[in-house]
Amino acid sequence: MGIIQIALVLVIFVTLSIFVGRYLYKVMAMEKTKGDFIFDKIDNFIYKITGIKNEEMGWKKYALSIIASNVFMCLVVYIILKTQKFHFLNPNGIGNMSSDLSFNTAISFITNTNLQHYAGESGLSYLSQMIAITFLMFTSAATGFCAAIAFIRGICGKKNFGNFFVDFVRITTRVLIPFSAVITLLLVWQGVPQTLRPNETVTTIENKLQDIALGPVASLEAIKHLGTNGGGFFGANASHPFENPTPITNVIEMLAMMLIPGALVYAFGLYLKNKKQGWAIYAAMSILFLIALGVCYRAELIGNPALANIGLSQSMGNMEGKEIRFGIAQSSLFTTVTTAFTTGSVNNMHDSLTPLGGLVPLWNMMLNVVFGGKGVGFMGMMMYAIITVFICGLMVGRTPEFLGKKIEGKEIKLVALAILIHPILILIPSAIAVVTKSGLAGITNSGFHGLTQVVYEYASSAANNGSGFEGLADNTIFWNTSTGLVMLFGRYLSIVILLAVAGSLAAKRTVPETMATFRTDNKTFVLILIFIVLIIGALTFLPALVLGPIAEHLTL
Repeated sequence: MGIIQIALVLVIFVTLSIFVGRYLYKVMAMEKTKGDFIFDKIDNFIYKITGIKNEEMGWKKYALSIIASNVFMCLVVYIILKTQKFHFLNPNGIGNMSSDLSFNTAISFITNTNLQHYAGESGLSYLSQMIAITFLMFTSAATGFCAAIAFIRGICGKKNFGNFFVDFVRITTRVLIPFSAVITLLLVWQGVPQTLRPNETVTTIENKLQDIALGPVASLEAIKHLGTNGGGFFGANASHPFENPTPITNVIEMLAMMLIPGALVYAFGLYLKNKKQGWAIYAAMSILFLIALGVCYRAELIGNPALANIGLSQSMGNMEGKEIRFGIAQSSLFTTVTTAFTTGSVNNMHDSLTPLGGLVPLWNMMLNVVFGGKGVGFMGMMMYAIITVFICGLMVGRTPEFLGKKIEGKEIKLVALAILIHPILILIPSAIAVVTKSGLAGITNSGFHGLTQVVYEYASSAANNGSGFEGLADNTIFWNTSTGLVMLFGRYLSIVILLAVAGSLAAKRTVPETMATFRTDNKTFVLILIFIVLIIGALTFLPALVLGPIAEHLTL
């Protein structure tokens, strides 16, 4: 039954990727859609009041526009979080956030990471949840989507990358808002609250008083998953019965996470006028995803061998930290999806996964190319595709070409820099954390598991994922500041570098295809691409994995 549940979700995902991918292509390519008679009026009104002009941008101006707009929004949200106690939508009397936590939270949500060092129901006012958090969930998702669109235009040969502000508006009004509205209604139908009422105080069956947290939950949950954001309204995130009450909402939220990243890859094939190329990238991502899912599901199904050795029954698998209403199958699938698609939402405690089960989400974030969040995962996989073409070109002794453009020294240097930044942002801060008093103070588990907690925190930050092992005591100046900086550099350095790669390729002449051209839209390329990703991932992260989850597994 578990395999059937998983297979059903994946079949629906592939089907939706095709239909939604066609729509995304039309949005990207500025083609007409059925809703234009409404959306055009909304967009034109926004352009008019904001002064946006549809002027073409090169990659430098596009990248600068991304950074400038994001910096402004980040500062606004920081101020909102620092003035919470004065908010009018604050029926529960939530106080102001500390400076270091406001810094971390503002950066976390503007970078589409949504790492939370606070509990949403007790740390944020309703105004902050809607005006700051939900707002950034839309804008950070739109920013990543815009970066991917500009990147696609560049590698497809367009010298001008479009206009960031026009793309930003179109993606928000034509994709994120309408899709979120539908998902919100589906979640409300299944019992997710959507209200501005204060907390309810009830008398329990033990004759004690208990506060039941409420709020505008469904709307946040919709964009949280659709925008691959991941920040929970409640501290328990998507394991909370108000965020994710039924197996149906669990499937809806998983499909929402997967929807746009998968559709974007299909839309790329349409934009390139080569569906086979889009399917080749899609296949490589899917195979990596299925390998990770298989490891996680089997590890959790088998359970903890140490418990089995002392005679404890694990007929249901490793159910520690999991919800009965989801079970092993939907918990394992959710774990793999939320880290492969870099969302960060969790429906089970990753800290309670078996060592090999916990290795899977960590590995997904270390690779950061298996579909990924809004656009960034796709850009990362294309980076590996360029490396693959370059290596294959060297093997046959000819100048490598990708999508009709020659790959030369400049592009390889930029791609190599982008590849190196990710492990640097994970491994160096992890090393600092385990040799400083401030870092060690947050570790709640000794030995191998404690190291995994630290590496996971920085992998989540660098990959803009936001999930955590949650055993880490991370609401301190050290962890708030260090993870904030990692999130910042992990987001914008990769975007700027890959836009530079696209700009370099766009400026080159198209090379006609010959018999000697290495094709990148067939099975051979897919297999080589997968091996290149795995080899580079192992070379950079295997020592950390051996000292963490692998060593912990061997001790059992």
